Amino acid sequence: MSVSSIGIVWNPSKIDENALRFAVDEVFGTDAPIRWWETTIDDPGRGMAEEAIADGRELVIAVGGDGTVRAVAEALAGTETALGIVPQGTGNLLARNLGVPLNGMKPALERVRDATPQHIDLGWVDFDGQTRAFAVMVGFGIDAQMLVETDDDLKSKAGWLAYVEAMGRALAGTEMTDITVTIDDRKPEEVRGHTMLIGNCGMLQGGIRLLPDAQLDDGLLDILLVSSEGPLQWLDTVRSFVWDNGIRRLLGKDDSAVSTESTQHLAVEKISVELASPLVFEIDGEEMGEVSSFSVRVQPGALTVR
Repeated sequence: MSVSSIGIVWNPSKIDENALRFAVDEVFGTDAPIRWWETTIDDPGRGMAEEAIADGRELVIAVGGDGTVRAVAEALAGTETALGIVPQGTGNLLARNLGVPLNGMKPALERVRDATPQHIDLGWVDFDGQTRAFAVMVGFGIDAQMLVETDDDLKSKAGWLAYVEAMGRALAGTEMTDITVTIDDRKPEEVRGHTMLIGNCGMLQGGIRLLPDAQLDDGLLDILLVSSEGPLQWLDTVRSFVWDNGIRRLLGKDDSAVSTESTQHLAVEKISVELASPLVFEIDGEEMGEVSSFSVRVQPGALTVR
């Protein structure tokens, strides 16, 4: 592709600038007229990506963690400007699901340069008067609680393994609540649970696949509702993740996600959720505080990625 219309939005808290510029020069050449934008604490990348679009950039490369990628993707949604990703965070969730190299800036940049563009869906969530895009997943319960309970110092030293340390405290911190859900304009339904994840793709760190049916380009969002209580139901949930929706799928025994009494899977275009009691909510790995209600919808083919 032409390298004359590239914008780079990078997070200075995540990256050594000299190393990044050296890698960019190696991959795209020292004469490539590339424009650069730094993210800030107040703006993780959306404003910079909007400036890049206004400047006529055909490709915007997000260099940083999931927050930077999400913010840039939000700005690029529905435009003809493509997204490239150089993952430099702890989770790098969209990069993992796209197969972007995680072993250095140069391999990721080479993929951006050489890859065939593909169109993927984007999710949108409305809550507390805000509208945010998400590329991976939103939700509450164990996943969100893990983010709150994870020690920042341990996370910086141990990476995704820090989430394992937080799991025990997260399990203790989740509480069952009554949930009213309205799916694809159907009648509202009353359910009960402590964890709900709504995702555009399903693989987390360590190859954990919470949403085994989720695909980035199927025009649907996948839902996981967990209502495990007590040791027996938790064993059932673990068996569902590890065996039914893990090993059996790898062996080709099942083509779709298996639901159980305590672990339910569903695919939707949109969903509205009301909680009987506020719970901690997260968007693409970022903790957003407690919410009592939210609505989620998919925008099919919203984003071009390289």
